Amino acid sequence: MDLDLAGKRALVTGSTAGIGRAIAEALAAEGAAVIVNGRDPGRVAKAVRDISARGPVTGCAADLSTAAGARTLIGFAAQGGPVDILVNNAGTFTVKEFFDIEDADWQAMFELNVMSAVRLSRALMPEMLGRGWGRIVFIGSDQSSKPNPAMAHYAMTKTALVSIARSLAERTRGTAVTVNTVQAAPTWTDGVDAFMRRMAAIEGSTPEEMSKAYFAGGEGSTSLLARWARPGEIAAVVAFLCSPLASAINGAAARADGGMVRSLF
Repeated sequence: MDLDLAGKRALVTGSTAGIGRAIAEALAAEGAAVIVNGRDPGRVAKAVRDISARGPVTGCAADLSTAAGARTLIGFAAQGGPVDILVNNAGTFTVKEFFDIEDADWQAMFELNVMSAVRLSRALMPEMLGRGWGRIVFIGSDQSSKPNPAMAHYAMTKTALVSIARSLAERTRGTAVTVNTVQAAPTWTDGVDAFMRRMAAIEGSTPEEMSKAYFAGGEGSTSLLARWARPGEIAAVVAFLCSPLASAINGAAARADGGMVRSLF
């Protein structure tokens, strides 16, 4: 399917690996000019080299957990002209029991997962509204609707993104700008792989055994997919929402959660 993205310019935050990398690749494959972003200059340069085979790609190293980092990325993006598509993907997670989560943990999680999206949207959305066309997608999680009690600070940020996205969508009335959230399924990324290996070493298990237990009787037992999603599966949903074909979807928290959330609406 041609998503009609040729000539569009897209910025995907946190896009050197994982879901963000897959989104950048999907948008580039559809003809969009893509800006990739990450904290490490070497990883940004590698992502640019790899994805450039699919289309025009530039990259900017910036730490979006700080206001200064967000300003760096916003300034870089402005040099190339208007941004038509913003995918707020940058984020992190940790597993920690509520009573062990310190104030600094809450604040750090909020700064990266939420404030990066706030700062980028605040800077780029007014131009989209002025031009009358644009796409903003926030990458949420099944935990936006189904918080894991061992990840309360992470779940809080993913729920906040749904609220912010809907608030911004209310400002798009009468335009062809849309703002949506994707509630992503548990997805196998480099970060998840590293976490599972650490936990397996502690538990005297293997990542494969822990994954099986997660979906058999753990937090993932409600998943109808019954496995980790692949980054490309999430990216396909995001790419569609970024396209002109998705013009009737606005203010939504679309689920690509593998059926994790047992709810009709």
